[in-house]
Amino acid sequence: MQSINRFLYGPTAEEKVRAWQAKLRAEQRTLDREMRQLDVATKKAQQTVKQLAKKGDVKSARIMAREVVRSHKQMDRLSVSKARLGSIGNQLQQQLSMIKVTGSLQKSTEIMKLSNTLIKLPQISQTMREMSMEMTKAGIIEEMLDDTLQMDEDDELEVEADAEVDKVLYDLTEGKLGQADSVKEDLPSLQDQVEDEETERAMEQYRQQLNGLLSG
Repeated sequence: MQSINRFLYGPTAEEKVRAWQAKLRAEQRTLDREMRQLDVATKKAQQTVKQLAKKGDVKSARIMAREVVRSHKQMDRLSVSKARLGSIGNQLQQQLSMIKVTGSLQKSTEIMKLSNTLIKLPQISQTMREMSMEMTKAGIIEEMLDDTLQMDEDDELEVEADAEVDKVLYDLTEGKLGQADSVKEDLPSLQDQVEDEETERAMEQYRQQLNGLLSG
């Protein structure tokens, strides 16, 4: 009888919630992998900044420091998004409790707000859009507008870019770079020297790896 009802009416409310919870856990694992990869790439980039600073290549060091700043922002974004997935999971657990009492799913503005935010993250955007459509049909959330503002990393970075890049340089070079322009004069300039091809290749490799992770 239960299989006949499922065929005629689809999954029960409890089954729908269980399925959504499974998807949320899967997406959390996806973000965990992203963060691990980003952490490895960031550490390599930080090491490259130190090497470039020792060689006196201030320009290249600043370029890589900017990538480090971007990766830190992305790491924060991924961490917050993982926490939001967990919050939705908790809200759905409450829905399971309500099903036992009322026999149906209840509308949740909190789930709608969290889902709307997570749709903007490229790594899980598709899954969250699909879940949001399913939840809308189930009556948990209202239909969301598709004109949500996209996160603009470049705009975000420009606001405090120089200060953050300088801080990264200062921390990674133990104060030799990033505090004042006068510091640069104390370092040997490579402007008239042949660029170190090995360092250049490493820098480009790490930049490409970081850009791949940052672009989602």
